[in-house]
Amino acid sequence: MIKVLNGTKETVSYDEHFGIRLYINHEIENYPVHWHTAAEIIMPLENIYTVIVNDVKFVLNPGDIIVIPPGELHEIYAPNTGERIILQFDYSLLYSLKGFDSTFHLLRPCCIIAADQNKTLGQTLRKPLIDLMNEYFSRSLLKEAAAYALLIQFFVLIGRNVIHGEHRVPRTKSQKYHKNIDTFLKVCNYMNEHCTEDIRVDELAELAGFSKFHFTRLFKQFIGISYYDYLNQNRIMYAEKLLIDPNMSVTEVAMRSGFGSLSTFNRAFKIYKKCTPTQYKLLHDSHPHRKETSQQNNFYKHEPTKANDK
Repeated sequence: MIKVLNGTKETVSYDEHFGIRLYINHEIENYPVHWHTAAEIIMPLENIYTVIVNDVKFVLNPGDIIVIPPGELHEIYAPNTGERIILQFDYSLLYSLKGFDSTFHLLRPCCIIAADQNKTLGQTLRKPLIDLMNEYFSRSLLKEAAAYALLIQFFVLIGRNVIHGEHRVPRTKSQKYHKNIDTFLKVCNYMNEHCTEDIRVDELAELAGFSKFHFTRLFKQFIGISYYDYLNQNRIMYAEKLLIDPNMSVTEVAMRSGFGSLSTFNRAFKIYKKCTPTQYKLLHDSHPHRKETSQQNNFYKHEPTKANDK
C-alpha cells in the first residue's frame, strides 16, 4: 500500500535505513496515478497485474517483469486474486557506480521483459529477484550486502541484454522533460542523504544548475511540493525511526533530525503525522515515565543552526 502520498508524489519509507523496500503483495487494491524518487520493479507471481506508465497500459502475466525508473507517473490495477513481488529502492545506491546513471536514463519511461517472448532472459532476470526476496526476509549475516549485490547483478543483466532491444518502451515525453526529472531526482537524493544537515536553497540551486528563483519554481513544478516541505518530510521520516528508541528523548531526536528548534520540530511533526512527537513516542516507548525537562534545557544550550526556512 502507499503509506505517504502528497498529490501524485509517493514518499517511500525504507525500514532500518536498508534503502530497499520489498513486499509480496496480495492486496485487491488499485493505486492512483503517482510517482516517487525510488526505482520500482514489479513481477507478478500469480494472476495478471495491470500497470499504466505515462498513459500506456501494460498487462503483466506471471513471470513478466516491469522496471519503472524514478520520477515516472504510473498507476496500478489489481485483480480480485493474485500475488506479485513489488520492489522499490533508493536508486542513488547504484548511481555512484559508473554507467548506472545512463542505464536508468535509457530505461525511461519503463522497461518490460515478457516471460513468453524471451524465456532464457526472463529466467535469468527472475533468479536474482527471487534470491533478493529470500535475502530480504532472512536473518542471515550480511543480508543487506547480499541484497545490494543481487540488485546490481539484476541491473547489469538489464544493461547488457535489454536496454538497446525491443523491451524498451518508446518515450511519450520530451528529452528535456526527462533531463529535468533526472536533475531534480539528483537534488532529491542529495536531500535524502543530507536531510539532518543545514541545507540551504542556494547550494541546492547550484547543484541543479539553476538560479535560486528558477530552482524553487521548477522544483515545485516537477516534484509537486516545495523543496522545504520535501526536506522536512525526510527529516520527519528520519525522526520517526529515532523516536522508537526508548533511550532517546524527543529533544535529542529534534537535534539529530536537523530541526533548528524543538518548537519547529513539534509543529512540523504534527503537520505530517497528525500527532506530537511525544504522543508518537509513547506508542513505542517502554519507559513512558521518562522525564524531558533537563534534556530540553540542554537542547536550548546547544541549539543547532536553523535550516533556511521559507
